[in-house]
Amino acid sequence: MNLIAIDLDGTLLAEDGSITEENTKAVRDVQQAGNIVIISSGRSLHDTKQILLDAELECPIITGNGAIVFHNEEILQNLYLEPELIKELIEIVEENGLYFEIYTNQGVYVEEAGRNILEQEVQQLQNGDADFAAVVANKIIDIQFKQNGLTYVLNYHDVDYEPLEVYKIFVLSFNQQGLSKLKDRLTSRKDISLTTSGVQKLEIGNLDASKGNALTFIANYFDVDLEDTVAIGDNLNDLSMFEVAGMSIAMGNAEEIVKKQATHVTKSCEEDGVAYGLREFVLKK
Repeated sequence: MNLIAIDLDGTLLAEDGSITEENTKAVRDVQQAGNIVIISSGRSLHDTKQILLDAELECPIITGNGAIVFHNEEILQNLYLEPELIKELIEIVEENGLYFEIYTNQGVYVEEAGRNILEQEVQQLQNGDADFAAVVANKIIDIQFKQNGLTYVLNYHDVDYEPLEVYKIFVLSFNQQGLSKLKDRLTSRKDISLTTSGVQKLEIGNLDASKGNALTFIANYFDVDLEDTVAIGDNLNDLSMFEVAGMSIAMGNAEEIVKKQATHVTKSCEEDGVAYGLREFVLKK
């Protein structure tokens, strides 16, 4: 038996945000062969549950880049940020003028003016650089606001964080200079984890939260040796899984550093790369 952890965006999901019939069938095939399939994503728990519901798939879930492990309607692990730390991080991100979201156990909090902030940023970058890929940027914005479980608030400072469990602050910006400046300021901190699932993104979480740590946790929960685990992904936040898994499969569309760390490379997410990888490298093993 293998335990197989599969990323969502750029991996199991096509560019339109759906799980194709081919990928769905392949997941079911490996489950029916006696393997455990886990979805491992940076997305929120609310969003991930809905995506699986739409595809009629049942799997344990790792969300928030490893902050939450969820199985059989029970949270097995929850690594959250303390309220005072959240307030400090909000101020730091705001100082840099970047759009961000707050991932909580009650959904993803988004300021009402958030989309306008992103669209203004795109317009400014387009005005200053004729080669700026505004169409791609606007597509990313559309996908971001199609998430399930969004909760709109007027101001992040008005939210009472004491009763909430906040497990991630997600920053999205097409201003590479601003994003790099924020990353440089946060990199030396010893009380948070930083990762990314794309060049426009920075994700801030609990110090111990990573997909790799969560994979180790759930493998122990199911009494599966790490040597018998498989990780499939495309971006930097998947590398911690690749480091602990017995087999790692990079998508054809993956970042080059991810491909170099993988034991195998499959087709792209637009070519049902998960289905191909499962059939070629797992079921045939």
